Amino acid sequence: MTSSWPLIAGARRRPSKTAPYGLAAQQVMQKLGVWDDMQDKLIRGDSIAQTFQFAATGNAEIGFVAYSQIMKWKDRDGSLWIIPDNNYAPIEQQAVLLKRGADNPAARAFIEFLKGTEARSVIEGFGYGVE
Repeated sequence: MTSSWPLIAGARRRPSKTAPYGLAAQQVMQKLGVWDDMQDKLIRGDSIAQTFQFAATGNAEIGFVAYSQIMKWKDRDGSLWIIPDNNYAPIEQQAVLLKRGADNPAARAFIEFLKGTEARSVIEGFGYGVE
């Protein structure tokens, strides 16, 4: 893979549990055998949102971003590759109720809503899997 433009891959810090999209991007490039060759072209956004911004504005030729960011993006120009799930470890995201919100009826109701079929449908509608 050659590119005269930077390749945007995930988050600024080293890929970790706090930068799951960056880790997934690294895993994909390693599986494709291009990770070592791309080191001098990598730029890492501070967040997945910034990474998307770099790619969406054309400041990067290629970007590894969340599917949910592009699926309803109307001004999209270019191509899309939905990376097969077996190319990276699952990105798990959770919702938690903190101790200070335990007595807040709205917080408890929101957590219950997230467990329901309506929320599941919304989450899946943005391209995320739900267990």
